[in-house]
Amino acid sequence: MAAATHSVTLDGLSGRAIEVEADIGGGLPQTVLVGLVDTMVTEARDRCRSAVSNSGTTWPDQRVTINLAPSTLPKSGSHYDLAIALAVFAAKSLIPAEQLAGAAFLGELALDGRLRAIRGVLPATMAAAEAGFERVFVPEVNVPEAELVQGIAVVGVRSLRQTVALLTGQEQPDDPPVPPLDDTPSISWTSGDRLAHLDLADISGQDDSRMALLVAAAGGHHLLMTGPPGIGKTMLAQRLPGLLPDLTHEQSLAVSAVHSVAGVLPSDAPLLTRPPFLDPHHTASAVSIVGGGSRAIRPGALSLAHHGVLFHECKV
Repeated sequence: MAAATHSVTLDGLSGRAIEVEADIGGGLPQTVLVGLVDTMVTEARDRCRSAVSNSGTTWPDQRVTINLAPSTLPKSGSHYDLAIALAVFAAKSLIPAEQLAGAAFLGELALDGRLRAIRGVLPATMAAAEAGFERVFVPEVNVPEAELVQGIAVVGVRSLRQTVALLTGQEQPDDPPVPPLDDTPSISWTSGDRLAHLDLADISGQDDSRMALLVAAAGGHHLLMTGPPGIGKTMLAQRLPGLLPDLTHEQSLAVSAVHSVAGVLPSDAPLLTRPPFLDPHHTASAVSIVGGGSRAIRPGALSLAHHGVLFHECKV
């Protein structure tokens, strides 16, 4: 038996819909993942096997081939788990194929079938909407982030069992809620919250510097401040975001998408409406400022400061 579901692959902020095919055929029991997948995706076969076994059915005791198409696109991340597990359910004829049509599935499975929060839900949902999907299934904790995208219905689920129950019309289990990402750092240093009370009017004197700051804010110019420590460079820079207007809706989505991929978007306030402010330490590495990574590319301070202010102090 063969069946297919759909998910989204991310390359930075760009997303593209992919098809997750599952085929159960003859041969020795073995699970094979193909489709230009990396090690993180390959590990999904073990997570999905345990999640399926703990969700009311058994993993097939035959050869299971899972293909993530198109095979020319690199696949990275753990958000394919839900689509893979549901493809196996469908291949076993436990889910009607018509219930999977027009839907994209995102989420990382725990071994007991719970659905963990993931990064990059906002750009992935945007890509799913652009691809013409009518629904997107995401972890419940990521629902506020996904609902920022218009034109697509967002379904929040807590577990694989709950997802199967929704798709088959059965009674939904009362699974416990799943917490947000444990490794999500505080974003107070990237938001305007800690700078909201700062006003340029608080600075006495510094007439030339204040005028330069106003010109830079009005025209969107870069600003170079030089001088010994203690003359007010940081004090001026921290008041620059207060001179900038609120982000437009398009700018808010773009900034929020970058923070979503970086994993620093708060679940309780997923839409950033104020220009971000980044002030990395002068000892920060080039990767932390520019971005990068060995497996998946993550945004650096330059990208996180999109439509905002990046204040970098250099010691010479």
